[in-house]
Amino acid sequence: MNFNVEQFASDNYSGICPEVLEYMIKANYGSAPAYGNDEWTQKAADSFRELFEIDCEVFFVFNGTAANSLSLAALCQSYHSVICHELAHIETDECGAPEFASNGSKLLLAKGNNGKLTPESIESIVNKRGDIHYPKPKVISLTQATELGTLYSIDELVAIKSVAQKYKLKIHMDGARFANAVVAMNKSPAEITWKSGVDVLCFCGTKNGMALGEAIIFFNKRLAEDFAYRCKQAGQLASKMRFISAPWLGLLETGAWLKNAHHANQCAEYLENQLLKIEGIEIMFPREVNTVFVKLPEQVIKNLQEKNWQFYTFIGVGGVRFMCSWDTTQARIDQLVSDIQTAIA
Repeated sequence: MNFNVEQFASDNYSGICPEVLEYMIKANYGSAPAYGNDEWTQKAADSFRELFEIDCEVFFVFNGTAANSLSLAALCQSYHSVICHELAHIETDECGAPEFASNGSKLLLAKGNNGKLTPESIESIVNKRGDIHYPKPKVISLTQATELGTLYSIDELVAIKSVAQKYKLKIHMDGARFANAVVAMNKSPAEITWKSGVDVLCFCGTKNGMALGEAIIFFNKRLAEDFAYRCKQAGQLASKMRFISAPWLGLLETGAWLKNAHHANQCAEYLENQLLKIEGIEIMFPREVNTVFVKLPEQVIKNLQEKNWQFYTFIGVGGVRFMCSWDTTQARIDQLVSDIQTAIA
């Protein structure tokens, strides 16, 4: 039976990269203490502290929705609110989980070009109302890279940090494609997180070559008080935690997290260049990581779907999103471009 599909829908579709699989197999030899009290988990947490150049608190959960929702809940009371972009994943694709986990903290939506919040858009929401009948702004949630595949520069992050400090707001970062951002920006993980004002980062492993698993990293350790209890209550404390933490070591110790992200970004760049050779093709947003948004005629979209190409069209901005991953190949890209050319012709 052939389970393969021709896909550019998501880096969630990709399999487990070899380095991760190798470390999972290593962790499978013998027994180890449960619930994160094993050497793999301790070593993975220490690796994050070394990577980010800071003594941070590290927690491992199964998926990104849990990571975002639980970390935001730790930053908010139920009467608080979270300022995010109108296209943010916590707003469009997490089924109300942030509000659920926080017992009601409201998401306040801001517009912004290329999927990014600005200091002005944040400040306008903070100052919209200050009465007791309105949920008090408490957190700014940023996505790096954004849902549109764009990046916050360090200057942009620092400007948002200034607004956060002015109004005593915390900064949460959804790092679903954080590795891709690090590679594209050629900056250290520390520079684009806590050194730029980020209090907590949700670092995705799944999209970078793991089977499952996210790391929640509290740079402000005070905010992590009792967070382990929150994870347990939410069903996110893995009994065999080493099978989440050991794969992280497979990414970090071997450098595969950067290699995988670099490959995915390069593939997207190649795809964009090939698409631009086709007359009438319009790239919708600056391509900065592993995502290409393109406008295609409806008939072309239908023809591609009939050929079993998988991609998303519901992101909320129109057009088609093509996503490259660690295992995308040039041959697959060439075939997609060829089918697009044929369909347009």
